[in-house]
Amino acid sequence: MSIVTIRNVEFINNPAKFSDVYRFRVTFECIAPLKDDLEWKLIYVSSPGNEDLDQELDDCLVGPVPAGVNSFEFEGSAPDPIKIPSDDVLGVAALILTGSYKDQEFVRVGYYQNTEYDNEEMKENPPAKIMFDRLVRDISLKPRVTRFQIKWDVIPAQQGSTAAGAATSAAVPSANDLDDTEEEKPKPNGAMSLSS
Repeated sequence: MSIVTIRNVEFINNPAKFSDVYRFRVTFECIAPLKDDLEWKLIYVSSPGNEDLDQELDDCLVGPVPAGVNSFEFEGSAPDPIKIPSDDVLGVAALILTGSYKDQEFVRVGYYQNTEYDNEEMKENPPAKIMFDRLVRDISLKPRVTRFQIKWDVIPAQQGSTAAGAATSAAVPSANDLDDTEEEKPKPNGAMSLSS
């Protein structure tokens, strides 16, 4: 059972210039208080076949985390253009948000990012040398979510204790028993809601 479940990721500045920082808000639910911080990382993947070219754009620690619904805003720098092979600048890349607890990754949310020139003429006839100041990015709002089982050091309050005289019933499957891939549900303002 996962103690933390992402409920929503909203990109605040999408689409944007390629060189702009990434700004987004993450909303998650925690079913038991966590004493240690959650670590979140934003990774840009320009060349899927070569992990050495992945760029960690930023990371942040959030905690201690109380039980309930929590949210935070995250800002990550733009990728370093020097580290992107010229053949991989235009077109589709991946943007990955990871969540970890005590160095154990429990969730990975991946997005496709399309990078192109800001006008039709340059899209149809790209210059020989890439002009990064004329590039724009657009992040797809259809994420791929992968969850990982980890060792949490807490036990949810409702688990393991039943009030005296309480009726017992059949177990209700949790979201963790469902398919690991989640689909987004569109919300106003370019937000999306993740749900099973």
